[in-house]
Amino acid sequence: VQLQASGGGLVQAGGSLTLSCVASGRSLSNYDMAWFRQVSGKEREFVAAIVKSGGVTYYADSVKGRFTISRKNLKNTVYLQLNSLKPEDTAVYYCAAAAFIRSVWFDARADGSKYYYWGQGTQVTVSS
Repeated sequence: VQLQASGGGLVQAGGSLTLSCVASGRSLSNYDMAWFRQVSGKEREFVAAIVKSGGVTYYADSVKGRFTISRKNLKNTVYLQLNSLKPEDTAVYYCAAAAFIRSVWFDARADGSKYYYWGQGTQVTVSS
């Protein structure tokens, strides 16, 4: 499956953005999805994850209550709504896909090495 992330941009602190990740090649309903982010020179950081059906989500503590992950399988798209943005949210955001069995998802959901399809990334810059 090919993933295409978009929606990044420059926003002031306190602002909002919506990132989208569109899948092609296979139905997104077959995959658990996640968003990660990375600042140049730093390690990739987990942001949020969602199971195939969309019924269960999980967030990094740093974004909990501010970001929302969702999906529309009929549109083959996963979203990340970013609210109350802070300068420290500045990063390249990547979407990722994998097919876990549910019991494995709870252990693997935040581990980037367990995801095998990645989008190209979209830059989010938050000014203070």
